[in-house]
Amino acid sequence: MAKIAQVAAKYLVNASIEIDGTVDKPDMIGAIFGQTEGLLGSELELRELQRSGRIGRIEVTHEIKGGKTFGSITIPSSLDKAETAIVAAAMETIQRIGPCNAKIKVSNIEDVRVSKRKQVIDRAKELLRQLMDSSMPDSGELAQEVSESVRVMEVTEITSDRLPAGPEVQNSQEIIIVEGRADVVTLLKHGIKNAVAMNGTSVPQGIIDLCKGKEATVLVDGDRGGDLIIRELLDVAEIDFVTKAPDGKEVEELQMKEIHKALRSKIPAEQAKTELAGKPLQPRAHLSRISERRPQREEKEERPARSERSVRSSKLSDDEKETFKNLLSEQVGTRGASILDAEMNVLGKIPVTELVSTVKSLSSGIYAIVLDGTVDRELAEAAERAHVRFVVAAESKVRPVNARVTILTEKDLI
Repeated sequence: MAKIAQVAAKYLVNASIEIDGTVDKPDMIGAIFGQTEGLLGSELELRELQRSGRIGRIEVTHEIKGGKTFGSITIPSSLDKAETAIVAAAMETIQRIGPCNAKIKVSNIEDVRVSKRKQVIDRAKELLRQLMDSSMPDSGELAQEVSESVRVMEVTEITSDRLPAGPEVQNSQEIIIVEGRADVVTLLKHGIKNAVAMNGTSVPQGIIDLCKGKEATVLVDGDRGGDLIIRELLDVAEIDFVTKAPDGKEVEELQMKEIHKALRSKIPAEQAKTELAGKPLQPRAHLSRISERRPQREEKEERPARSERSVRSSKLSDDEKETFKNLLSEQVGTRGASILDAEMNVLGKIPVTELVSTVKSLSSGIYAIVLDGTVDRELAEAAERAHVRFVVAAESKVRPVNARVTILTEKDLI
């Protein structure tokens, strides 16, 4: 006799059964076949349907409580929807099983393909995620990896003490003193090329000589050892500023954001001496930004506070908002960017891929940029240096509070 399993069926008929008495499983299955015989005609006879494999094995589970029998019935079907519904309805005509009154109620007809489809979709998502994780990196990631490797290769040795240092330590007017070579490498990876390592806990003569003619900032690990190094440096060298990594972290573990935050939080050496005399060093508010990518250039402009940013953003006029909104809408799908002057005239349109280099070359005269793309840190920094007032894009990876240029997205123009 041909039988179909539930996994091969298109539909599952699920029903509950309640019997006023005690019966066995064979009694229930016999009643299903016997009392539906001849009811639906020869084409929908349960025995014939099961022989041809269009109805699968009828599964019955039951338990006896308080002299009554309760259970469930599952019938797999490869019939079409209408025929399956007719067979399910026929089940409810059964009123007696053996000598006992019975009541069968079909709870639902489950489409097996729906659950299979959901399983397919979930598995496809998982496979796609694995593919994306293991796929080749894009050109930007490759370029970043190559750049980082080159920066690591730029570590040099200076003075007679052979101190590990970045390539710009000798020429820069500002230097950052760290504990070891790994710290110099970490700073190089993030574009800071004016770091020099002590190579130990004792202060080498080379560090003392460097501090005499340069503005020296000490950046040490956020532990007790860092405090001890600061004390020794303050005693023997001409240190100007002091800062530390977050508590419990080493400089070589820091990400770019944490390094920049630590450098912005540096405090004067005299203040550090006072604090170290009574308690562990705790950097105060931002005094002045140390140059990260170009150590020879002083940046006196502090990042505007959140309240100042809100005021600046609120100065966007209705005409400007409408112009930005229209330009952004026109550029959807073009991967282009429009450069505007203070009179809201379009100076030119260029591909997004050339936007950063163009902004750097112009350096001034740009009032706003509207682009079909995403604002990233590189674009935000280029816009800041070119004194751009607004950068308008579909999306932004840079939080407005972390940029000195006003960044607007679609939702800001509604």
